[in-house]
Amino acid sequence: MISVRRAADRYRGGEPAAGIESLHAFSFGRFYDPDNLRFGPVLACNEERLAPGAGFDEHPHSHTEIVTWVVEGELTHLDSTGRATVVRPGDVQHLSAADGVRHEERNAGDVPLVFVQMWLAPLVPGGDPAYALVRGISDATPYEVAAAGAALHVRRPATGERVPVPRSAYLHVVRGEVTCAEAELGPGDSMRVSDGPGLELTAATAAEVLVWEIAEGQ
Repeated sequence: MISVRRAADRYRGGEPAAGIESLHAFSFGRFYDPDNLRFGPVLACNEERLAPGAGFDEHPHSHTEIVTWVVEGELTHLDSTGRATVVRPGDVQHLSAADGVRHEERNAGDVPLVFVQMWLAPLVPGGDPAYALVRGISDATPYEVAAAGAALHVRRPATGERVPVPRSAYLHVVRGEVTCAEAELGPGDSMRVSDGPGLELTAATAAEVLVWEIAEGQ
């Protein structure tokens, strides 16, 4: 099964008056769609745009694996464990909410901030909160989220380059244009693949694509 979702069809949220624009690829908050609740362990894929000084005040999470990819600008993150970090383009941030954690996310810089935040359901709920930050992740090394049975591949192909797509995967195009299974995808477009027959992604331009490899049976 292959399903393409277009950028223009995402749910719009956020608080424009407060400098927050959110684009949701899945049913989220007041945007309820019973036919689009999740794909495998992936519960959310939100593109967030924060104006300088804007942000999300401290709020709670639980039983969720939260993975963040910064596209432009810098994200200042604080959580209830006392940790404070700045996440930059090329970094992968992972907050395992487990039994419960509170955090704050803000654009403390003087230029706009754009980031993609993805939520995954853990295979087993509960446990203690955990945090990881990988600086400058490589295309060759996926980031494993074992708690959700998934791995994030960051693909940055040059024009004309081909890269394999896992048999079960969720793809989100961050920038550039690519083709997969004869579908042309641009920024904000996504593709959901279940039991795919050895697909490849071909870059029509230099591109950046986030690819979640999902364990069989999810």
